Amino acid sequence: MKKLFSLLLVVLLFASAASAQQDPQAAKILNAMSQKYKSMKAFKADFAQTLENPSAKVKETMDGSVTVSGDKYRLGVSGQEIISDGKTMYTYLKDANEVTITESDPEAEAMAPSKIFEMYKKGYKYAYAGTETMGGVKHDVIELSPDDRKNPIYKVRLYISQKDKTLKSWQMFRSNGNRYTYTISNFQANPALASDAFTFNKAKYKGVSVVDLR
Repeated sequence: MKKLFSLLLVVLLFASAASAQQDPQAAKILNAMSQKYKSMKAFKADFAQTLENPSAKVKETMDGSVTVSGDKYRLGVSGQEIISDGKTMYTYLKDANEVTITESDPEAEAMAPSKIFEMYKKGYKYAYAGTETMGGVKHDVIELSPDDRKNPIYKVRLYISQKDKTLKSWQMFRSNGNRYTYTISNFQANPALASDAFTFNKAKYKGVSVVDLR
C-alpha cells in the first residue's frame, strides 16, 4: 500500500511538472495552473484512480481524498492516511489500527501534494496537444515527458480547465503497459479546516498502536 501512495505522489509531481524552456503555449497554461493553486490558502478534493493494463486485462478503480495547505497535507485512499505538517509525517493503516511517525524526508517531500505546483521548472519536456471537452467544459491537453529516458514513466497527459485553470484529470503511462488515470471531483478552494487537520489526533483513533521512528 505504501507503494501505491509513493506512486500517487509521483503522479501528482508529474501533474505540475514542466521545463521552463519548452513549448511557450504549454508553459503559459502550466504557469497559470500553478499560480491558481499557489494563490489558495488551502484546497480539498476527492479523486478517483483507475489502473488499466489492456494486455493483462486489468482495470481497477479506487477513490481517495486530499487536503493541502502550504507545506501541509492529508492524503487518504483505500484504508491508508498520510498526514504531514511539513516536519513530521504520520502514516496510518486502518486495518492494523497502527500509525507510524517519522521525520519528513526532504527528498520524499519534494513529491508531496504540498509541493507539486513548484516542481515544474526543470526536468521535463512538454507540448501542447490540443483541447478536449469533459463535462461540457473545454480543457487544454498537455503532454509531458521526463528528460531521464530511464524513467519508467514515459508520458503524462494533463487536462487543464480553460474555464478556471484547474487540473481536472491526468494520465500516466508506464513502460510496463500500466496506465493510471486520476480524475478530480468535489474540488474546494480555501475550505475551513480544523485546527488538527494536519496532525494525527490519537484521541480519534481508539486503541491505535503508535510506532515512533523519529
